[in-house]
Amino acid sequence: MYTGLVGDIGGTHARLALVDEEGHIRHPVTYDERDYPSLTEVIATYLDKTLGRKRPGRAVLAVAGPVVDGEIQFTNNSWRASEGELFVAFEFESVRLINDFAAQALAAPRLPVDTLRQIGPDVRGADFAPLVVLGPGTGFGVAGLARSERGDMEVAGEGGHGAFAPVDETEIEILRILNRRFGRTSIERILSGPGLFNLYGALAGIRGAPETLADEAAVTAAAERGDALAVETLDRFCAILGSVAGDLALTYGARGGVYISGGLAPRMADRLASGEFRRRFEAKGRMSDFMAAIPTTLIQHPYAALVGAARALKRPATSLR
Repeated sequence: MYTGLVGDIGGTHARLALVDEEGHIRHPVTYDERDYPSLTEVIATYLDKTLGRKRPGRAVLAVAGPVVDGEIQFTNNSWRASEGELFVAFEFESVRLINDFAAQALAAPRLPVDTLRQIGPDVRGADFAPLVVLGPGTGFGVAGLARSERGDMEVAGEGGHGAFAPVDETEIEILRILNRRFGRTSIERILSGPGLFNLYGALAGIRGAPETLADEAAVTAAAERGDALAVETLDRFCAILGSVAGDLALTYGARGGVYISGGLAPRMADRLASGEFRRRFEAKGRMSDFMAAIPTTLIQHPYAALVGAARALKRPATSLR
């Protein structure tokens, strides 16, 4: 028997699953959002194929963007959705929309060890201290988790739209180039799939090199072949990710740990582990010793946001658990 529907609705893919009575994720399916005009259509397709005429009693959907008064206007696609609309369309007993990285924050302390990879030194986070989950995908997500003996409470944020802060002359020039293009350069303009391609273009301009690659996938593939500019792009991407992760750890006081997630980071696991990520994470001047005690961990679980949504499904909206 299934207790509810959970979803992870990003900027490119929609992942849906059912949750059984023991809280396990069942029948996960991934949909390309370009094939559907709305979130309602995706959910209807999934439920019709998995349950027929039956409907689960409750739903928690993790969505990519800020949820305001139970509604979401997705940041990186044209969809809109509301709890009220979904409640009526599917006759749920209850339905909740939560930020997708808030769901990952809920999941982080519950994920199996074999789905996590430590990046940097083997240090343990402080008990009941806040943690933060962040990462690049179609956009750049950020959320925190406040922890105590009474339970956990996720803290959604839109940190990906904070301003990019360069740390050396190359990054100052990257900022100048992207400011001319966008007017303002947010973190997401660099640390995302489209941002990776923006970074490649900026570095090509700085190095006086031709832009021969068509998109971020081509940049990643070229780096694997040893293309010098593509390799520099990915190395710089990981270094900037380390700086941003460190800034967010300071902002959230995340002595419980920093978790890196999103669609891009798991593909760069070896580069994150061997490159500048951890050095830049710790390079915070007078706070460097504070940073050195914070673990950084890569989430490699394929359905982390669904795990967090399933955790949220088990509790009323006002509960700490």
